[in-house]
Amino acid sequence: MDGRSRCAARIRRLLSYARPRSIRGRITALVTLLALALLIPTAMAEGAVGRQAVADAIWLEVRQQADLTAAAVRAGTASDLILPQVAGANLVQVVAPDHHVIGASKDARGLPPLSSVWPSASDPERDVQTCASPRVGCVRLSALRVQPGASSPVVYAGRPVAALTSTEIFARLFGIQDAVLVLLAAWATWLVVGRTLRPVEAIRTELATINFNDLSGRVPEPPGDDEIANLARTVNGTLSRIERAKRSRDRILTRQRQFVADASHELRTPLAGLRTELEEARMHPEETDLAALLGDAMGDVDRLEQIITDLLLLARVEAHADGERLPVNLTALVRREVATRTARPEVRLWAERDVHVVAVQSQLVRALRNLLDNAQRHARDAVDVQVRTCGGFAEVIVADDGPGIPEADRERVFERFTRLDSARSRDHGGTGLGLAIARDVAHSHDGSLRAGESSSGGARFVFRIPLDESGPSP
Repeated sequence: MDGRSRCAARIRRLLSYARPRSIRGRITALVTLLALALLIPTAMAEGAVGRQAVADAIWLEVRQQADLTAAAVRAGTASDLILPQVAGANLVQVVAPDHHVIGASKDARGLPPLSSVWPSASDPERDVQTCASPRVGCVRLSALRVQPGASSPVVYAGRPVAALTSTEIFARLFGIQDAVLVLLAAWATWLVVGRTLRPVEAIRTELATINFNDLSGRVPEPPGDDEIANLARTVNGTLSRIERAKRSRDRILTRQRQFVADASHELRTPLAGLRTELEEARMHPEETDLAALLGDAMGDVDRLEQIITDLLLLARVEAHADGERLPVNLTALVRREVATRTARPEVRLWAERDVHVVAVQSQLVRALRNLLDNAQRHARDAVDVQVRTCGGFAEVIVADDGPGIPEADRERVFERFTRLDSARSRDHGGTGLGLAIARDVAHSHDGSLRAGESSSGGARFVFRIPLDESGPSP
């Protein structure tokens, strides 16, 4: 059992070595095997048909010669030297009933009767193949009874079977032809598969040069619409998506690093102020105004709490984890928020009736409050708020008559912890996250927030989110 197992394992190993490694080699081997499986039976059938055709032709020739000789004997024109009239049928004998040769062709003279077969009156013609005579070897002949009577002689007409007969020549020709066809099929398959797989090798080579640090490379796309062309286009599409994802990841990582640095700085400032106040109070307790100290400390704690709250809100907005989106009447929501604004400067509202959206209401409230806080902080006399619909979107426009935002800084104001000048210092309130939160809320609702210039020269913010198409018409 162990010996057989080792032998089987050795055979499997040999077969694995013999199996072509490449797809090109495997397909060529498969086509070659199929060609052999188809052509070998065909060659055998062709050889059999060819041999039968040659044999039939030989029998036809010797029968024809036997008929001609028998006719001459019946007519009395035959002599003891018979001249064959059919090419190839050179062995001719006329044999008496006592098996005595009474006439023969030149090649059959001096030979005993070519066959012992004696046709009967009821079956006057017989086809015979014999190898009885060592002088002429094997012979195919026709034995024909001249007359039906008992004293009728028999004519033997035949031809020798050569060592290399016509049938063997045909068989060898068919074999050579089939071998050439198999070789041509293998060669053509090798070339065609190689040419077909050439773009795959080019794709593999190009992919080997692409690394994660540089995803700008693309594989060559062959013309056409076959599987390889589709593969190349799919690979390039995948590389493009990976490249976009990498750029997005790099941007996110850069923003996160900057955000962590800015957040650390913003949190450190009130903490440092609080620590300084407490240390000074501990060093000079008799000179410390406790009420003022507690007031300043509470202010710093409030600022820390506000920064942390805004950071948590940003995280929830980015994670889409701050509540379920429900239908919201944006007009009513804005009216309620504006109504709570009692501080100066005045907030004026123009709103279309019943503008409906689908949103997280708490996020909309926070974004609107941030925009109103920012506008009131920088306005001189009034803040104008407008609610309207425009091209499938609901728009909330908040404009003030303050100093405005330079055009070059209208995108930078949405960056986290960004303050453009002393007018936007922490003495005026705010954490530097209000506009960033408002824009993230707009983006999380498939909308946008843009900064521009109001008609009075101040800042103008346009908050846009999609309308609720399934809700009541505005």
